[in-house]
Amino acid sequence: MSQFIESIKVEDQEVFLLDLHQKRVNQTFSHFGKEDSIDLAKIYKSLQHDEDGLFKLRIAYDLDKKIRTQMIPYAIPEIQDFQLVENNSFDYSFKFEDRKELDKMKMKAKTEEIIIVKNNHITDTSFSNLLFLKGKDWFTPSTYLLNGVQRQHLLKHKKIKETEITLQNIKQFSHFQIINALNDFDDMFIYSIDRIINLPGNEEYLDL
Repeated sequence: MSQFIESIKVEDQEVFLLDLHQKRVNQTFSHFGKEDSIDLAKIYKSLQHDEDGLFKLRIAYDLDKKIRTQMIPYAIPEIQDFQLVENNSFDYSFKFEDRKELDKMKMKAKTEEIIIVKNNHITDTSFSNLLFLKGKDWFTPSTYLLNGVQRQHLLKHKKIKETEITLQNIKQFSHFQIINALNDFDDMFIYSIDRIINLPGNEEYLDL
């Protein structure tokens, strides 16, 4: 039985973007032919979490509604370098707990984090969606692997725009940042595009 996960931001006992997490869980159950879902708000309430600070609430579940929960203290990571990794067959349209393929790609890389390229298009890192800066505007690739809750939230509120980002046009962008449920749209964690060590046209590109 497939296992799925939701990683939910909890800060100072407040839960964030719960409606979007719930919508994704409901869609997962529905896609696999199940009428009933699990209630994330009820699960959080049952934990009686009363600590301040930033936490990741990790809920693993299956289609029989068996769940496992962890409340993990969280710190936003600062990543040193990134590498473009091509994988045209990888599919992560649901938030599966099994990350073997992602881990395999990361192990082969020479950098701390990877950016997955699929059919010549930029998608996501191993754990987040991406935003790219051109001028004053932030764009997210239309070719995501997983339509993350933070990505949906920022698009809905028109803080970012969606566009096609490819190996051919990635160097038109000056900076990028990672976003997911725990990593907000945040000017403190912006990376220069040169943090990607094997951009097309760089000498390293053909060597990796």
